[in-house]
Amino acid sequence: MFTGIIEEIGTVTGLVNGTKSSRVTIRGTVIFSDLKLGDSVSTNGVCLTVSAMTNETFTADVMHETLNYTALKGLTSGTKVNLERAMRADGRFGGHLVSGHIDGTGTIRKITRDDNALIYNIATQSDIVKYVVKKGSIAIDGISLTVTHVDDLTFSVSIIPHTLQETILVDKKAGDVVNLEVDMLAKYIEKLLLGKDNKTDKQSKITPAFLIKNGF
Repeated sequence: MFTGIIEEIGTVTGLVNGTKSSRVTIRGTVIFSDLKLGDSVSTNGVCLTVSAMTNETFTADVMHETLNYTALKGLTSGTKVNLERAMRADGRFGGHLVSGHIDGTGTIRKITRDDNALIYNIATQSDIVKYVVKKGSIAIDGISLTVTHVDDLTFSVSIIPHTLQETILVDKKAGDVVNLEVDMLAKYIEKLLLGKDNKTDKQSKITPAFLIKNGF
């Protein structure tokens, strides 16, 4: 689990592509203070497992499913990436609950200035936008951000100077593809309200009427 507060910008130093998978090596500094084999690292919002490491690099295997659903398939040697270690139970929780399981990608349509901030307008699929609400949270390339506008197929976020300088958003431009993870609570609530059990395909006992009856 992550918070969406980026710890540092890393650099891809090695990439070995298989038929449908890849093995990526990334250099960093901050995250290596306590990183261990088997740890999880959010890389542009994607939860990757450390399978090998040195004092300043870690290597992770990226499976076919991950490449299909994320922008990691566009990584090349030298690419900059957002990095965050898994959250600590005894630390401050500065962002929102981010699982590192990407829902899909979006494309930056335009970037406009609003005084000291930049507004990023992003287009994506309707099955992602339906979970996006104004003033709600969304993770873009692993960054916890607040939604300022949403319509049928696009949404916008406002980026303050600090976030811009501490993440790879500073180098993004119109047409670039980004990883998106919606607020997981929205998906759980939807499943409960739809009232279907995936295992049996039978109607669940948890319905809107049930929730209202029990004070929700």
